[in-house]
Amino acid sequence: MSPLRSPAGGGRARTASAPTEPPATPRGGPAVWARDLLMGMRFAAGGGREGWIRTALTAAGVALGVAVLLLGSSVPAMMDSFHGRQQDRENLGQRHEPGAADDTLRYTSVDTTFRGTPIRGRLVRPDGAHPPLPPGVRHLPGPGRMLVSPALKKLLDSPENALLRERLPYKTVGTIGDQGLLGPQELTFFAQSATLAAPDGYRIDHFGKSWDPTPMQAPAVLLVIMTCVALMTPVMVFIGTSVRFGNERRERRLAALRLVGADVRTTRRIASGEALFGSLLGLAGGTALFLGGRRFASVITLWGINVFPSDLTPGPLAAALIALLVPAAAVLVTLFAQRAVTVEPLGVVRDRPPVRRRLWWRLAMPVVGVAALAPLAWEEPWSGTPLNTFRLATGAMLLLFGVTALLPWLVDAVVGRLHGGPVPWQLAVRRLQVSSGPATRAVSGITVAVAGAIAIHMLMTGMQAGYAQAYAESGKLPQIGLWGNAKDWHRTERALAALDATPGVTAVRGTIDALAGRMPAAGRPAPDAPHSTLAVGSCAELRKLARLGSCRDGDVYLTDAPHRDPAARPGATLDLNAPILEDDPVAPRPWKIPGTARPARLLAPGPGPDRLRYDLLITPSAIDLARLNGGTMELKVGFDRATPDAVEHIRNTAARIDPTMHEFSAVDNPHDEQYTSVRDGLFVGAVITLLLIGAGLIISTVEQLYERRRLLSVLDAYGTRRATLGWSVLWQTAIPVVLGLGLALGCGLTLGALLLSIIDSAVVVDWPGVGAMTGIGGGVILFVTALSLPPLWRMMRPQGLRTE
Repeated sequence: MSPLRSPAGGGRARTASAPTEPPATPRGGPAVWARDLLMGMRFAAGGGREGWIRTALTAAGVALGVAVLLLGSSVPAMMDSFHGRQQDRENLGQRHEPGAADDTLRYTSVDTTFRGTPIRGRLVRPDGAHPPLPPGVRHLPGPGRMLVSPALKKLLDSPENALLRERLPYKTVGTIGDQGLLGPQELTFFAQSATLAAPDGYRIDHFGKSWDPTPMQAPAVLLVIMTCVALMTPVMVFIGTSVRFGNERRERRLAALRLVGADVRTTRRIASGEALFGSLLGLAGGTALFLGGRRFASVITLWGINVFPSDLTPGPLAAALIALLVPAAAVLVTLFAQRAVTVEPLGVVRDRPPVRRRLWWRLAMPVVGVAALAPLAWEEPWSGTPLNTFRLATGAMLLLFGVTALLPWLVDAVVGRLHGGPVPWQLAVRRLQVSSGPATRAVSGITVAVAGAIAIHMLMTGMQAGYAQAYAESGKLPQIGLWGNAKDWHRTERALAALDATPGVTAVRGTIDALAGRMPAAGRPAPDAPHSTLAVGSCAELRKLARLGSCRDGDVYLTDAPHRDPAARPGATLDLNAPILEDDPVAPRPWKIPGTARPARLLAPGPGPDRLRYDLLITPSAIDLARLNGGTMELKVGFDRATPDAVEHIRNTAARIDPTMHEFSAVDNPHDEQYTSVRDGLFVGAVITLLLIGAGLIISTVEQLYERRRLLSVLDAYGTRRATLGWSVLWQTAIPVVLGLGLALGCGLTLGALLLSIIDSAVVVDWPGVGAMTGIGGGVILFVTALSLPPLWRMMRPQGLRTE
C-alpha cells in the first residue's frame, strides 16, 4: 500500500500541484519599447573601442544635420531681428512734417563709400532740449561731434585711413550701442551739424517708422534657397546612412539575443536603441556645434547683412520638432533597415534572392524635378512667390534625390555586364555583383554633395560674371555722378571749381535739374501727366550737353529729345511746381517759355552712371531757381584711374561742398568680393561634407571586410598576395564612386543650367571649379582605400579559419 493513500479513504491524499505558467509578457506597449530601447543604448555605450567609433561617426553625421537644421530654422528670427532694428532706428521723413518744437530735430542721410565699403551716416540738428533719440544712443553728440559704431572707430583709428578721417570732420565722443546697429561689423556714425536746414534735412519727432524692407532680388533668393537645399540633401542622405554603420556586428549581437529567447520584434527595438543612442549624441553635438558656430556670425557679411550671434536663435517650435524628429528618424531608418535581414538564433540569414531594382520610379524623380524647374526658367521675370519658392526647392531636391535613387540601379546594371580582367578587378566586380547595397548607400552621400556643390558653384559663377560684366560695361568711362539740393547757380559754380581742383579729376560738368509739368486746365492735373526735364546751367556747361550755336545768359533751348511733351514749345506756360504724387498739396508756379527759345541737338550721352535726356536747356538768368520744385545739383566728374585714391579724393571734396550730397557711380563692385567669399565658403563646406562621408565609407568598407574575414583567410592560405586584395578593395570602392561622380556631374550641370536660366543669365560653367569638386570626390577613393588597408592585412591570417 502506498503510504500516500488511505485504504478507507479516511486519510488525505497528498497530490503534486500543477506547475504555474509565467505571466504572459506583453509584446508591445510604451514600457516594452522603453525597456528595449534603453537596452540598445546600453549596448551602444558598452560596445568597446570599435563600438564607440561607429557611434561617434553616427553622431557626427547627425550632428552635422542638426546644426544645419538649427541654422536654417534660425533664419526667420534672424531676419526679423535685423529688419526690426533697421525699422526702429530710421525715420527719413514723415508724411506730415511736424513743426519745430522742443522734442523735434532735423535728420538726414549722409551715407558714403570708402574703398568699396559702404558707410552709413546720419546727420541731425535738434530743435529743442528734448529731441527724440534713436536706439543705441543715450544722448545726442554736440555740434561738430559724432558717435560711431565700434567697427567704424577701429577703421578710423587705422593709420592708412587718413582720407576717411578727413571726410568725417567730426570729433568722436562715443560709440553707438548694439541696439542701434544692424550687426557688430556695421560701419555707421551719428553726428550733429549746426548748419543743417531745409531742404537738406527732414524734421521728425520720433524714430521708428512702419515700412516694408526691400525684398531680396531673384538671384539672391535663388542662392539662399539652393544653398539650403544643397546643404540639407547630402546631410539627410548621410544621416540615413550613418545610422546603419556597424550593422554586421550589431546583427551578430542580435543573433545572440535571439539565442537566449528574444523575439524578432525585441531585437529590432534593441537595434533601434543603439541607433537612438548615436542620434541623441548627435543631437547634443549638433546643438553644441550650432551654438559654437554662431559665435562666428558676426564676422560674416552677405549682401549688406551682418547680424549678432544672439540673432541666430531658432524658434521654440522648430527646436522642439528637431529634437523630436531627428531621434525618431534614426529609429525609423533602423527599423526599415532591419526588414531587409532575418536575425535567427544561430546567425543572420542573408540567403535571399537578389532584389530587382526597378528603373521607372528612380527615373521619375529627376524627370519630375526637371519638369518642376523648367516652367520657372520660362517665366520672365522670375518672382519669389511662396509657390515659386516651393516649386524651386521641391524640384531641386527631387533632382538631387533622383541621383541617389538612380545610383544603385546604375551600379547593378554596369557591374552585371563586366566580365574578365585581372584578378583584383574580378574580385571587386564579383563582390559588387553579389551585394552592392552597402557600397552604393555610402557613395550616394558623395554623389549628392558633389551634384549640389556643382549646381551652387555654377549659379554663383554665373551671377558673379553677370555683375562683373554689368559693372565693367557701365564703368568703362571713369566717371562719378554727384547730386544734392540746389540753392543757386553760384553755389554750383563753386562746387564745379572745387571738384576741378581735386587730384585725379580730368573733367567736370554740372547743371541744376528739375521737372516741370503742364499748367492745370480744369482742376489739378493728373500726376501721370507728361513732365518736362529742365537743365539749368551756364553756356559752357550747356555746350557739354547739346549743340547750341550762339549762347548767352538768358537764352532757352528746346532739345530734340524723343517723347518730349508737345506742350513744351515757345510761348507755352509750364508749371514749375507740378505735383509728383497724386495728393501733393502744391500750388502752381507758372513759367512761360520765351518765344525766342531756339532748338538744340543733344549730344550722345555715352557710357556712364546716367543717360538723362533733357527737354529744355536754360541759362541761369532765364528762370528763378527758387521757384523750382525739388531742383537738384547734378555733377559729373571724370577721373584718372592711375591716380592713387582719385575716387576717395573726389568723395572728400563732395563732403566738403555739402555733406548731404549723394553719389551714384559704377566704380565699386560690392558683389565681387562677397560672391568670392561665399563661393569659397561653400567649397570648404562641401570638402568637409565629403570628408565626413568618406569616413562613413571607410566604416562601411571595413564592415564588409570583416564580414568576409573567413574568405580573406582562405585566400591568404592559398597564397593570394596582399597587393591583389588591396587593389580589389580599391576597385570595389572606385566603381560605385566613379559611376556616382558621373551622375553627379550630369545632375549638377543640369541643375546649374536651369537655375541660371531662371535668373535669365548666360550658362557659365567654371570647369576648373567643377573639376576640383569632382577631383575631391575621386580623392575620397584613395583616402578610403588607404585607411582600409591596415584592417585588411590584419584579417588575412590563417587564424581566421578556426571555428568551433
